Amino acid sequence: MDGGQAPGLVGRQRETELLTAALVQAEDGASGSTVLLRGEAGVGKSTLLAWVEHKARERGFTVLRAVGAEAEADYAFGALHQVFWSLLQHSEALTTHQREALESAFGVRSGTPSGFAVGAAALTLLDEAARTAPVLLVLDDLQWLDSSSATVFAFLHRRSTRLPVVMVAADRPGGRSAQIWSAEAVDLGALPPADAAALLDGHRPDLAATTRDRVLAEAAGNPLALVELPAQLATAQRRGIAPLPDLLPLGRRLERIFAERLGELPPEAGRLLLLAALATGPGPGRDGWLRAAGGQGLGEALARLDADGIARLDASGQLVFRHPLARAAVVSAASDTARRRAHRDLADALAPDDPRRLAHEAAVALLPDDALAQRLETAGHDLAGRGGDAEGALLLERAAVLSTVPGDRARRLGWAAVMAARGGQLRHTAALVQELTAGAAPAETAPLLAYAVVYVDQSHYVDFDSSAALLPAALDTLTAPGAQDFGGLLEQIWFKLLLAAAYTDDPWAWRALERHRAHVSEAGRLCLKAWTDPGPGTADALLALARDLPAEQESGVAWLLLWTASALDSAEGEVWQRFAGQHGYATQGSVAKAKAHQDFLLGRWDQAALCRREAEIADELGYHTNALLFRQFSAHFLAGRGDEAGLREIDDAIRPIAARARMRYVLDRLTHLRALVAFAHRRHEEAYAHLCELTSPGQPVGAPPWRHALVFDLVAAAVFTGRRDEARAHVEAALATGSATVSGRHAFLVAAAAALAADDERAEDAYRAAFAVPGAEQWVFDLARLRLAHGAWLRRRHRPGARDALRAAHHDFGRLRALPWVQWCEEELRAAGDPAAAPTGGPPGDPTELTWQELRIARLASTGLTNKEIGRRLQLSPRTVGAHLYKIFPKLGITSRAALAHALDQH
Repeated sequence: MDGGQAPGLVGRQRETELLTAALVQAEDGASGSTVLLRGEAGVGKSTLLAWVEHKARERGFTVLRAVGAEAEADYAFGALHQVFWSLLQHSEALTTHQREALESAFGVRSGTPSGFAVGAAALTLLDEAARTAPVLLVLDDLQWLDSSSATVFAFLHRRSTRLPVVMVAADRPGGRSAQIWSAEAVDLGALPPADAAALLDGHRPDLAATTRDRVLAEAAGNPLALVELPAQLATAQRRGIAPLPDLLPLGRRLERIFAERLGELPPEAGRLLLLAALATGPGPGRDGWLRAAGGQGLGEALARLDADGIARLDASGQLVFRHPLARAAVVSAASDTARRRAHRDLADALAPDDPRRLAHEAAVALLPDDALAQRLETAGHDLAGRGGDAEGALLLERAAVLSTVPGDRARRLGWAAVMAARGGQLRHTAALVQELTAGAAPAETAPLLAYAVVYVDQSHYVDFDSSAALLPAALDTLTAPGAQDFGGLLEQIWFKLLLAAAYTDDPWAWRALERHRAHVSEAGRLCLKAWTDPGPGTADALLALARDLPAEQESGVAWLLLWTASALDSAEGEVWQRFAGQHGYATQGSVAKAKAHQDFLLGRWDQAALCRREAEIADELGYHTNALLFRQFSAHFLAGRGDEAGLREIDDAIRPIAARARMRYVLDRLTHLRALVAFAHRRHEEAYAHLCELTSPGQPVGAPPWRHALVFDLVAAAVFTGRRDEARAHVEAALATGSATVSGRHAFLVAAAAALAADDERAEDAYRAAFAVPGAEQWVFDLARLRLAHGAWLRRRHRPGARDALRAAHHDFGRLRALPWVQWCEEELRAAGDPAAAPTGGPPGDPTELTWQELRIARLASTGLTNKEIGRRLQLSPRTVGAHLYKIFPKLGITSRAALAHALDQH
């Protein structure tokens, strides 16, 4: 094994201290020693061996090692060959007899050597090696060493104590060390909770809290399980978007570990374990358990499981697995026939009205069963109504398989497709929609099919053509007298149409929405008002509605309120935080978009990198429209900081897609961001030209409401290019259309625009009024721009207060790391006779200047990981990692990766 970096080790302080003491003792020439590590598979024995090997190499030890293999256990002296072959090749101390004995043992010479002669020869080789440097002899998987080698190593263990030789071996409980080694074993148990959490967080810092808690519980302190279990989960499951299965997938390594124990059990004990593993929720009680298991051979089977340490019967009559993962291993190892038989037995042991019985019956059913399908459908809708879309989709899909009536099958499959999409399984939804559209779906399911088709087109294909073709007709059908009720489908279709209208701004969509305004809920009507005619009280109504929702609200309400908040530029975190606990991707993605928008507006620009990460996740899950929108949000931060190259990269990536989909929502915002970056570099004519693409000078901007927020930039462009009449016309249009009543931010922007456009006699009062708008201080970037304009206006007129205003703007821009704006402030400050202050992001070389994401990347890079390896660990692209490092180096005052570790340690 070549020398490299020590493997990551969490906890195990007692063991590492013991191993270090053994190395020090041998290094000092006092004596040799043996350390036996004993523990179950996956508990971390090999990691400790690798750790001590690395430490020994650092101290100058000669390291010899052998690893036992089950397939080679019958190969005589095979493990001994791994250790001593290289020493034999170069030895000058062996006698002829000893050399012949070893060569015979290793199969390069004929003959049958005696065990004593081989042991004596091996001891001579150890003695010879130890004269040059102390020796570490590592033996992993001692339980699988061939018996000939094991006997020789036991001999060396007893005879080498006078040499500077440390022997460290790892064995399983009940392995051969108990019989042939005299050293007392160091038992390795599960990691304590704090160490288990630290190990998991180090390997998977991206896990959602709920997923993290589940993995910690299932792994029960087993280090291998802590590393392996998250690797078997899908991205959506790791993020807490899609639900975790009842049994976590183990992966091959963990399955192999548990299969070794299970394969030795008699059939009745194995059947008992399978029944316990498949029982869901609190058990049916001791009597019910006995009925499910059957009485014959039960006592003997329970005794065998208890004796083997696999499971035990607790006081409540439940069979408790020794390790939580054993349950998944039992189910994985069972045949389909055995699993169905166990489910049938468990169903029979439960009362007819017990909700757990439904799951067991569904697992058994192979033939169509309409009654069971109806029960599954009801349960699926109940789950989806509580935010469990992915779980509901599974039940609806199973219900469709068990249906005999084509209309029922199509309806259930359609809902399965919709729920799967909302739950983070969009690619599966696309497959289900393809299956639905391949055949002749019953006419009564047309609205549901239309919704499923549009969901995939809008979210996956970034295509809104089917929205125009299908949704208005579906709304007409659902609102006709005597129409079938699809359980909330009307409002969900209405919301999809609202999205299409907001993204494309096509008149037909707005007209269809107005036509059906009366058929939707209060939340639906409020959302439409926010996007078409926001006015006084809309923001207050949103907050009141969010606060009054019941604890288990429908997911569709969450989307409507989040989309309403987006329209109003609402800074009320209470709105999006209200829905953060729902794990379906449709809701979580909406929450993430709302938060990204707020992060920009409220000056939390250290969160900018999260937009790129969310975009990558959305693409991985197949939600390409979300990915496009997250990249658009990312472009806001870049434009605000004046990063022309970064903005151009995103613009080039998403503008063609948005143009093909006719998404004016994205295209117009990108044009606005081009103007914003031009402002940062004081190219005001260019900014003016871009803004004129969005609206004519002095004309009302109209719906959608985000366009009302353009007033500040429209006026700034006009003022800075000498078009003051146009600037005043923009302000008058904003006041006439009620832009200031849309939300608190809009009120501030209109007041700020009025201050910029005011003549000298009224300007000071106008600036004072803008700064006095309630909540003005929370709009950090907008406020800093107004302060810069105010300070420059005061300086040019030699009025007091210019330096204070410019310093405040300089501080805010520095905190946002908007460097072109910082430089603008510094020039104004110098012109005012005041030396420019250093940007407030922290002095060069101070790691507090690093964002949380940058600090994680810096730490990983300092360990020698490549960009690709870092990206794989943090689920980022190598290019994104490289971009972060490009920013990290100057912050730490270094120029290479080699200096990272020292720079981080210094601070």
